[in-house]
Amino acid sequence: MSRRSGTRAPAAAAKTRTKKDANAPTRNGDEARRVGTRGFNRRAKAMKPKQPVQRTRTPGRGLSDFAALLPELDYGRALRRIPRAAWMCALVACLNAVCWSIVAPPFQAPDEPDHFAYVKQLADTGSLPTASQETVPEEFAALQALHVYQVRQRPQTHTISSQQDQENLERVLASTNRASGSHGAGVATSQPPLYYALEAIPYDFANSGSVLDRLQLMRLLSTLFAGLTAMFVFLFVREALPAAPWAWTVGGLAVALAPLLGFMSGAVNPDSLLAAVSAMTFYCFARSFRRGLSTGGAVAIGALTAVGLLTKLNFIGLIPGVLLGLIVLAIREARTSGRSAYRLLGLAVGVAFSPVILYAGINALSGHPTFGIVSTAIQTTHGSVLAQTNYIWQLFLPHLPGTVNDFPGLFTTRQLWFNGYVGLYGWLDTPFPGWVYTVALIPAAAIALLCGRSLFQGRAVLRDRVAELAVYAIIGLGLLVLLGADSFRTFPSTNAEYAQVRYLLPLFALFGAVLALAARGAGRRWGPVAGVLIVVLFLAHDLFSQLQVIARYYG
Repeated sequence: MSRRSGTRAPAAAAKTRTKKDANAPTRNGDEARRVGTRGFNRRAKAMKPKQPVQRTRTPGRGLSDFAALLPELDYGRALRRIPRAAWMCALVACLNAVCWSIVAPPFQAPDEPDHFAYVKQLADTGSLPTASQETVPEEFAALQALHVYQVRQRPQTHTISSQQDQENLERVLASTNRASGSHGAGVATSQPPLYYALEAIPYDFANSGSVLDRLQLMRLLSTLFAGLTAMFVFLFVREALPAAPWAWTVGGLAVALAPLLGFMSGAVNPDSLLAAVSAMTFYCFARSFRRGLSTGGAVAIGALTAVGLLTKLNFIGLIPGVLLGLIVLAIREARTSGRSAYRLLGLAVGVAFSPVILYAGINALSGHPTFGIVSTAIQTTHGSVLAQTNYIWQLFLPHLPGTVNDFPGLFTTRQLWFNGYVGLYGWLDTPFPGWVYTVALIPAAAIALLCGRSLFQGRAVLRDRVAELAVYAIIGLGLLVLLGADSFRTFPSTNAEYAQVRYLLPLFALFGAVLALAARGAGRRWGPVAGVLIVVLFLAHDLFSQLQVIARYYG
């Protein structure tokens, strides 16, 4: 019976469904077939394996083709793609530099009177300074009223603070005759004009104000470059260390709070723009190493190189590493794109050195040295190559056994560079008490150990990125060699003339990466805690540095 009921049940159910459907509205045959066809097509499309999207790359496009694409680029979308954390780092760096621009007295930053004179000459006359002497009457009167020459290099002497000095300053600023520029800009005379041309904008905007009004507005422009530096340090760390997003903010915020960046970006000095351009260059290289060299990337690296060369001559030290990076990227790209990848190399180099070629041509036609001050530096180099190499080595590291000690009784690594970073402000005449530099060795050693631990744990990844790391190393080494070679030109009459940490600002992108690696070195559990401690450490360092400057000039 069970077998019979089992055979009849489906038939009964079919009869039931047939009887039930008989009362329902009927469809015509075409509609039924159409509905069935759609369902079949949907199922077939879902079961069909998706083909990868083939993105065609045209690495051989010329500069004219790239320029034609510029109006079509969505700049608003590009800005929106920047993470909020990067904007936060930029804001913190700007505000920090603004604080430094207020704390530091007028013209009490390295070479600020010379840089102001350069801007004045360019803005008032439209021509570049040609003499090294300082002959700006309006600025000289302000310097005298501010007692700059009495305060500079004399830590025991404070800036003006009495009501009588303030009234005298206001009277001098109001009565001094406004001369239209001067050909003397001191040590700034030999520098390229890009930074000073940008500073001429706030100078002209405050043209009706006094010297101090124009100086403060020019300082505020430099603070924007601090924001760019911090932002692109964040973006560089994001591209270089993509595995730990929380560590990106550690590197960006720590650099934003670095007292050295705030101090130099709170003054009129091309080092502020040079730091921003260098951070952008590091970011473009990190992005290209991770995603491949494109036409836009090649043009960006070339344009940033040109901007760096037009900002300050110190960027010459980065050129060997930049060229090496472009060559490595072109070789890697040629594996997939063929010989057309080398057109990108030519495009980048052409964009980078077009201002240099133009500058050399103008000098050759006018009878001046082909490369200006660089040609003069090469001609005045003295001593053998071995003596120069020995000097450059000892400028940064302890001298080797069997070599002549050019710095007897001086441990340059700590006393010049480490202590200089911890705190040496004003005209390099505002240090911390001696015990501060000793205590600072503790967190510095902890950061170094954590960074080393992180590198050791990721040694397998490092082996795959040897070429990229070599490019970064050559960029840094080139800058160090340039500083050492320039210092050797004045040796032994002046020893370690360019041993100033502010000249290392172009390498702050690498500094941010080191701090991010140190935070990661604490492990997954304690890494974020270590990152917070690093940021708090830099915040405390910045606050105490500003207090030290206030005590030096107003105490």
